[in-house]
Amino acid sequence: MIKFSILTFLILGVTYGFSRDFSSKDGFNPLNVVDMIVTKGYPVESYEVQTEDGYLLTMHRIPYGKTNESGPAPNKPVVFLQHGLLSSSTDWVVIGPDNGALGYLLADAGYDVWMGNARGNVWSRKHVSLNPDNPLTRHQFWDFSWHEIAIYDIPAMIDFILKTTGRAKLHYVGHSQGTTVLFVMLSLKPQYSDKLLSAQALAPVAFMSHLESPFVQAIAPLVNPLDLLTNLLGVDEFAPTNEAFELGGYLACQDASPIQGLCSNILFLMFGFDPPQLNETIIPTFLANAPAGASTKQFAHYGQLVNSGNFCQYDYGSVTNMIKYKSATPPAYPLDQITAPIALYYSDNDWLSAVVDVMNLVSKLSNNDNFIGAFHVADPNFNHLDYLLAIDVKFLVYDDVINIIKIHDE
Repeated sequence: MIKFSILTFLILGVTYGFSRDFSSKDGFNPLNVVDMIVTKGYPVESYEVQTEDGYLLTMHRIPYGKTNESGPAPNKPVVFLQHGLLSSSTDWVVIGPDNGALGYLLADAGYDVWMGNARGNVWSRKHVSLNPDNPLTRHQFWDFSWHEIAIYDIPAMIDFILKTTGRAKLHYVGHSQGTTVLFVMLSLKPQYSDKLLSAQALAPVAFMSHLESPFVQAIAPLVNPLDLLTNLLGVDEFAPTNEAFELGGYLACQDASPIQGLCSNILFLMFGFDPPQLNETIIPTFLANAPAGASTKQFAHYGQLVNSGNFCQYDYGSVTNMIKYKSATPPAYPLDQITAPIALYYSDNDWLSAVVDVMNLVSKLSNNDNFIGAFHVADPNFNHLDYLLAIDVKFLVYDDVINIIKIHDE
């Protein structure tokens, strides 16, 4: 129902826009992440990284901030930012420097900022041999969940950053799925704990049985059999960003639109209600860049976590599980293998990362001698999306994030 609601308001936006003589797209000029950074007067660089299994990922870099406009200082400490599901590197700059976007704050604080893009999103929709749109290869291209992002994409990007910068270690900050892939990578590839000076998880997602999001609750029962889910969300690929979505989201949600309030309510239904923290002026640009694309299998994997109450690998069914895992059930991720310094940030009104589920995660990570701690966001209405868009996100979250990074600098 939520998916259809999103489509409804996008269609309404297009209809309203054309009725306002937007057919020539006058007034519609959504910026992508590179444009956003350039227009704010910051330097930006783009890099392409190849994973072990052939996916081509685009990374965006802000090498220095406005406080160092003469150029990057040598041997700067590095921070790697990783987005959540259906998102992109845009998340870290979309609210702009004046509103405290983390990418700009870190650059101005003297850090070399790198922003990743997971396979399948609009910036990383490429492979050395598989075409995501070709009927002969599309299924193979989209046959991944966030598990593959964790074991291939994140390590490839970290290794590329360290090689390019000459640094031995970096700081990691992830949001939502960006935290899931962190936990998976560090549990299955524990050597990467030694490459992290610190790791900070905003709205951590691992255990999910207590979430309140109607959207995820609606799809969770459909993951078995999978064809029910694919009929709802799309076969192989979910919600690719395209011109119609961009135009509809922009026109429906701009300040002049009479249905702008509907945009806010759709976001709240997915992530939790917090009207005082939402700057509605940001919504058109945010929705012009999101959803940024993903595999339907990523949703299915999350749905399995909701149903099982466990944090485990993808469930292919007992027969295939026996072949793949030598077990009828998928193995749990060994969180006890994680030794990196990790900080978690959680909030009471996060409908995708429930407090009780975060506390379950804390119980698994706190045996790590390097565990930094779990930090409760003071605003009782702070929701899942507020970690990126909230008016007061700098004071409520980002100041603490930057302080912990500084404490753990080499």
